Amino acid sequence: MAELAADLVRRQVAVIAVPGNSPGARASKAATATIPIVFGVGDDPVKVGLVASIGRPGGNATGVNFFTSDVVAKRLALLHDLVPGAARVAALLNPNDATRAEAVLSDLQAAARIIGVQLQIYNASTSGEIDAAFAALVRERADALFIGPDPFFNTRRVQLATMAARHSLPTSYFEREFVAAGGLMSYGTSQADAYRLAGVYAGRILKGEKPADLPVLLPTKFELVINLKTAKALGLTVPSSLLAIADEVIE
Repeated sequence: MAELAADLVRRQVAVIAVPGNSPGARASKAATATIPIVFGVGDDPVKVGLVASIGRPGGNATGVNFFTSDVVAKRLALLHDLVPGAARVAALLNPNDATRAEAVLSDLQAAARIIGVQLQIYNASTSGEIDAAFAALVRERADALFIGPDPFFNTRRVQLATMAARHSLPTSYFEREFVAAGGLMSYGTSQADAYRLAGVYAGRILKGEKPADLPVLLPTKFELVINLKTAKALGLTVPSSLLAIADEVIE
């Protein structure tokens, strides 16, 4: 990421757009203090040093906060609603993005205490480590699985959905694309909406506006997606209360 950001700076581009990658946004911010940056991150952009504040970014970066970490508690609650008998919930996190992983873990632990489930934490940052994590969580008899929000996991969504199906493990994901690939359920920011907002900001900056004057946008559109075919294969009956609030049901 640092090399790619440095290359863009050497090319003197007009705007660096990093709409769905927190490490890339941080690398871009480290590479230049002058070229405008439009980011899309699930972390708190103030905590990771991208902006001075949400309302007044104050530097050369602004963008969209996906809120993926802030909806962790809601995702765990929805998973529990769908699988109320799940006493042991495994969580898969990517340790390579320590800032995000620590924030998600903190939110998960707080939510698990409220809901009354036991957490089992597993780490993976490669395809092989995902396989190893599944072997471990199956061996330790996890009742359900929570996939932490992370760009790497998005690139492995087919592998994750396939492994969850192979081991008959009800799994919650952070984006719709996982459910379209055969995953059970997802809840999170509408990525299409968030990317559109990032594109709007890039356009406004190209027309002369300054990132320092554009507050970080907080998406208000969240999506609950359920795959009924997968639920049936897992022997789950989706409660009518969940179906009623689902934004999309894949049959």
